[in-house]
Amino acid sequence: MKGSDTLNRKKKCYIYTRVSTSIQVDGYSLDAQKDKLRKYAEYEGMEIVGEYSDEGYSGKNIQGRIDFQRMLEDIENRKDNVEFVLVFKLSRFGRNAADVLNSLQTMQDFGVNLICVEDGIDSSKDSGKLMISVLSAVAEIERENIRTQTMAGREQKAREGKWNGGFAPYGYKLVDGKLEIAEDEVEIIRLIYDRYIHTNEGTIGVANYLNNHGYTKKLRQNNTIPGFSATFVKKVIDNPVYMGKIAYGRRKTEKKIGTRNEMHIVEQSEYPIYDGEHEAIISEEDWNLAQEKRKVNAYRRVKVHDVEHAHILSGILKCPCCGKGMYGNMSKAHSKDNKTRYYYYCKNTVGATGHKCTFRKNIEQTEINKQVEAVISATVNNPQFREAIQDKIGSTVDTTDLEKQLDVLYGQLKQVLAIKSRLEHQMDTLDPDEKHYDKKILDLQRRYDEQYDRAADIETQINELKEEIGTIRQEKITGENIYQLLLAFDKLYQSITEAERKELIQAFIESIEIYDQKPDNGIWIKKIRFAFPIPMNGKDVIEYSL
Repeated sequence: MKGSDTLNRKKKCYIYTRVSTSIQVDGYSLDAQKDKLRKYAEYEGMEIVGEYSDEGYSGKNIQGRIDFQRMLEDIENRKDNVEFVLVFKLSRFGRNAADVLNSLQTMQDFGVNLICVEDGIDSSKDSGKLMISVLSAVAEIERENIRTQTMAGREQKAREGKWNGGFAPYGYKLVDGKLEIAEDEVEIIRLIYDRYIHTNEGTIGVANYLNNHGYTKKLRQNNTIPGFSATFVKKVIDNPVYMGKIAYGRRKTEKKIGTRNEMHIVEQSEYPIYDGEHEAIISEEDWNLAQEKRKVNAYRRVKVHDVEHAHILSGILKCPCCGKGMYGNMSKAHSKDNKTRYYYYCKNTVGATGHKCTFRKNIEQTEINKQVEAVISATVNNPQFREAIQDKIGSTVDTTDLEKQLDVLYGQLKQVLAIKSRLEHQMDTLDPDEKHYDKKILDLQRRYDEQYDRAADIETQINELKEEIGTIRQEKITGENIYQLLLAFDKLYQSITEAERKELIQAFIESIEIYDQKPDNGIWIKKIRFAFPIPMNGKDVIEYSL
């Protein structure tokens, strides 16, 4: 009887299904796969004890395929003591040879074999495992060959001076796949080159000039921030498209070192440039002049400063002439007294940046720092202030608009990744016997590669926004910490470091206005604007005039 039970026992199995998108193409939908696998299990007398399915994931690698990884974990944990995993085709199990073979080896280490129903492959047989190895390798080689052919086609297109796809660079628009000058954007491009070449401004200076003189960036698919950043200016200056050329291979998708399938986009220092069929916006001579200046300015300046010193009022001390923030400066020690001196100064003097500011005074830091310290000490020792401070402090930085822009960009990135996934699926399921297979697969690969360019553009904008949000939030401490510190301000201020003093002062004070000339009483401070309402003389005030 025992032997009879063994013979009648059904073999346990899992079924695994996967599609790159939720769209049914050529009968490879999840439901179609599951139906086929269930009928096969029934015919072979197998018992399905678990079903795993990944929808919307590529078979390029196993990263992100949650159910696939869960299935392998269940096999390793001997959860159901299965003997087989059924898949519709080998390509549903994976398209990367290394992943397929490693996953299969993991399964077989626990006595589990793979059956590819449509391909007629059973890894429990020697011929089956050999077939899996061969098909996996062939599929990966074929994909790489297709990619190589596609890239060769794109390079040939560049040689012919044609635009290779993706968003049109700022200053141009796409008309029937060809670049044409966008009249509502071209002025910005010409101005960027003109100021970069003919003034002392760097990329930051050019960006500041545009932002401070009422210029705004046209919002479109790959431009969601109306302001100009140094990164944007660099991209414009470095792109030979503006002198009528087409570059090929400025960015390449390369495998991350130390990984099997993770890819990232790498900027290339050298790449071929061809004459384009589009109209140039700037001359080749001007483009070369800009590149010469870029090489000169390419080095990173090493900031020399006293690590023990912090410019406490930097940024919140406002210039009495132009209203811009004043920043810290230092005068190296003289042989006379061997003493280093620190000052606040307005860097927006008349020059290439265009700011009409004539305030040239250097205000000694120790002097004005002590004046501000005295004002805060008097304020926090006011009994009304001490009683009300806990309710008044705790204001947060408002980055709502920037975070909304960030959400929009993440949404756009999600769309691009979805398109990429859909194209992967179409390439997976394209019938090699189809009449125009070669042309269709090359076209799909070209469109697939374009998504990398679009994703890179969006990721650059995301990083710019994150940096901007980080800058706004930096050097801010919580209201609770401010509360505790301010109540013990007189005792703590002298014992904390200058960096901590700066953090405290700049959390407490939003701006400080000063006189353009030092008054007879020696007090530079004209008005202080606090970061939150403070109780003073029976009412809440934001500004306090001395």
